[in-house]
Amino acid sequence: MESKNVDATALEKAMEQLTREVREGLKHGFFELTVACELANCRKRRLTIKAGKNHRFTIPEEELK
Repeated sequence: MESKNVDATALEKAMEQLTREVREGLKHGFFELTVACELANCRKRRLTIKAGKNHRFTIPEEELK
């Protein structure tokens, strides 16, 4: 299930994915979820959500304000 808002920021898309993963895990009754962040080039954040599949988002610093 992809984000329906094509104009959403990378941060909004990441948060939507994180919410989806938690909801799906709760439906199953058990799950493991890992969220990691690292600095990428040009002070962007690379957020990786691992929950069966890996989902990676690159979030510009200006979206964090």
